[in-house]
Amino acid sequence: MNDIERVDVDTGLGGRRKLLIGGFVIVAAVIYLIASSTQAAAQYYLTIEELIAKGDSVLDRDIKVSGAVDGDSIVYDAESLELRFTIVNVPGDLDEIERAGGLAEVLHQAVSDPSEPRMDVLYVGPMPDLLRHEAQAILTGRMGTDGVFQADELLLKCPTRYEEEIPMQSEEG
Repeated sequence: MNDIERVDVDTGLGGRRKLLIGGFVIVAAVIYLIASSTQAAAQYYLTIEELIAKGDSVLDRDIKVSGAVDGDSIVYDAESLELRFTIVNVPGDLDEIERAGGLAEVLHQAVSDPSEPRMDVLYVGPMPDLLRHEAQAILTGRMGTDGVFQADELLLKCPTRYEEEIPMQSEEG
């Protein structure tokens, strides 16, 4: 009578099992993507002292390190865009920095103390305006086998530059 064949869709246990397995695969893939992107973005944040102590174990890793710029060491080649300078160890503990008199004082003390650990840096790019003696340099890059830190990213903060520029609060009556 009717040439249309009727097909029953399996909505029983087999269909639910397929749906659960498919959902599990999707959730597992999302978890994997989140975990792998988090690991790729993770970087070690070390003081110069810690970086030197780790030795060869950090040679093939992206690292973030901070230190005080020794202004006498700054050498810039405008033709090749090679910037070389030395940074000096500063404490990584904010409470310790505050107890020592603030960031400007810690940077000054670090650069003035010849016994503080130091590290040579190579950065290729334009000379930053804020690169000067006793600036805080925050570097991202890799430690070279020659002991020179190869910086891919260079951020600078000059606390003494902004100390006198804090605006006075106006008194309105």
